[in-house]
Amino acid sequence: MKKTLSAAALLAMLQLANSCKINEDLQGTATSDQAATGNASSLLDGVYNSMRSPFQGATQVFALSEVTTDERLMPTRAGDWDDNGVWRQLHQHTWDANHSQVRDAYANLGGIVFAATDMLQTKFAATATQQAQARFLRAFAMYWTLDLYDQVPYREPGELVSTNAQVRKGSAALDYIIAEVTAALPNLPDAPASRATKDAARCLLMKCYLNRGVYSNRQTPTFAAADMNMVVTLADQIISSGRYTFAKNYFDNFAPDNTNIGTENIFTELNIGGVSSGAQYDLWRFISHYNMNPSGYNGPCALPSFYNKYEASDLRRGQVYSYTNGPANPGQHVNVGYLIGQQYSLLTGAALTDRLGNPLSFTASVNIIETGANLEVTGIRPMKYPPDFTNNGAGTIDNDMVHFRLPDVILMKAEAIMRGATGTTAGSYGSTPLALVNSVRTHPTRAASALASVSLTDIYDERGRELYLELWRRQDMVRFGKFLGPIEQGPTSSDPKYLIFPIPNQQLAVNPNLTQNPGY
Repeated sequence: MKKTLSAAALLAMLQLANSCKINEDLQGTATSDQAATGNASSLLDGVYNSMRSPFQGATQVFALSEVTTDERLMPTRAGDWDDNGVWRQLHQHTWDANHSQVRDAYANLGGIVFAATDMLQTKFAATATQQAQARFLRAFAMYWTLDLYDQVPYREPGELVSTNAQVRKGSAALDYIIAEVTAALPNLPDAPASRATKDAARCLLMKCYLNRGVYSNRQTPTFAAADMNMVVTLADQIISSGRYTFAKNYFDNFAPDNTNIGTENIFTELNIGGVSSGAQYDLWRFISHYNMNPSGYNGPCALPSFYNKYEASDLRRGQVYSYTNGPANPGQHVNVGYLIGQQYSLLTGAALTDRLGNPLSFTASVNIIETGANLEVTGIRPMKYPPDFTNNGAGTIDNDMVHFRLPDVILMKAEAIMRGATGTTAGSYGSTPLALVNSVRTHPTRAASALASVSLTDIYDERGRELYLELWRRQDMVRFGKFLGPIEQGPTSSDPKYLIFPIPNQQLAVNPNLTQNPGY
């Protein structure tokens, strides 16, 4: 796919550059004024918008977090989706420091850090609430950089962009992130979900404490009871707020109108249909066949081993879903969840065909390289974000991109108790791992059967079923000791170096404070 340099990527390059290797205009005297000007309000909006490039769509952070796992496969379909093997390299764990997705994700996460740091300069006179939001967004981007790369570049507000950014690594980076989020939290608002809020900060802190042992030793992490108890405390604060309830339908949380009906959503990226949005439509455009409504690129799919983790009755696996900005669907065909079997026009109800005129009937079986006559139909297609039929043509869709949800909080609490925390009661979800997990899976909007007992493996599987394609699968696989294999259509085992990604060579070339991660 063709790549263009986004504004966020340019900002990231400025953040990490030294004066003679990137741009002669810097010349050792440039300041961040050259990268951003304006008042605090517009600058803060710019920070939020810089989140779109690395997170929204099906590339960058999404690709690193999902294509590398058992949830998602990007098969090469004859000449389609070869892209010099970049998707195969992710799934088969053979990437290197020149990989395009590894490079772009690092640069654009750095763009968020730069934009947030820039607006924190005193000359912009940001209010306490604006500063807190910028600090949270910066910490959020730093957290993802730590999780994926283990090395987090940073500058102080107003520091010259012509100097080399300093770098925090591993536990030191995590300690800074925790301190920043904790300091920002009191000045954050309570709502809306599309802005940095107190509960968004609590969710991020839950992730930090739950994974603290991972960032100390990714291959054999340990979990301190004090950290796990912090996860439970934060979860109880979120649950006891009463601000979040299970949505009327699981897919309401991802639908075009999820701003209003996604009652489980704690932190999202706002997209406004017909006005402004990121590339969240890629989450359906990438998987949709050329002849489907809406049309797509016929690329990625789900793996049958992951699909088979669901019970047949589980509504998360697929259903007929009617929603604002949705299709007429006169045939009442399954249009969300995992699409398998014969596909139909959601506008007319007619059976669809592939480009050769054969029935468009998606099969469970799929290979990472497809060459046969059926290559257009292999693979189950996961439709997590219901397509916005009203605004899709303009590319500015209304589906807000979801980062944190109530069920994630409940499942993290269950896991923390399993790893040594003391059980507590908050809300109506119970105080034991079994009760907490069943409160999610047996809710009428999921309709899965109750588990009789629960283990860490059960929690891991339930997180997969509930949170698929929400960017948490790789992180979960690492924490649960599953990432090094085997993965269907991927490696049977992987070198431990793949527990983190390499620092892109372009970044090493411009900042001597960065060092290449071991093994690369």
